[in-house]
Amino acid sequence: MNRMKIIFATNNQHKVDEILSALPENFSVITLKEAGIKIDIPEPHHTLQENAAEKARTIHLLTQTDCFSEDTGLEVYSLNNEPGVHSARYAGEEKSFNKNIDKLLQKMDGLSERKARFRTVICLILNGKEYFFEGVCEGRITEEARGDRGFGYDPVFVPANSTKTFAEMSIDEKNLFSHRRKAMDKLVAFLNNLL
Repeated sequence: MNRMKIIFATNNQHKVDEILSALPENFSVITLKEAGIKIDIPEPHHTLQENAAEKARTIHLLTQTDCFSEDTGLEVYSLNNEPGVHSARYAGEEKSFNKNIDKLLQKMDGLSERKARFRTVICLILNGKEYFFEGVCEGRITEEARGDRGFGYDPVFVPANSTKTFAEMSIDEKNLFSHRRKAMDKLVAFLNNLL
């Protein structure tokens, strides 16, 4: 069986683990680390789509190889969709998961409206052309962090139709709801169609 090789433009091992768990066997993902690329790609834009494209274009320019990247944001409705595109750096440039969560819970202190959603946008560059895939997971923000799995805002996000936070779930459980998994499923369906 021909395995399709594609570079995943991220330095985030948590994201790599989630993506690998969503991929069928006929795909082989090469991480930036495996490709020997040591750069921190900037995310200067105001939308997830533009940031995802920036990362994919940077790696494509460097490698001239098919690649994809993603950008994910947590959007809290009562905070005008904050932190959104700034999710990773919500509490500062050092990208501290704990500080980001503390800032979010502080801002939401006393709010009864706690609906939120995670949104992932994937940018694929294949044969020089760009394609985009989006995945959304609706849910709500808890009043305190729960669980020690996952990463980012997982300890304070409960997806719709669940009582557990993402951080209380195994990766297989999370994949039943995950925004990243939904976007990946669209990407995989698109690639399978081509193959």
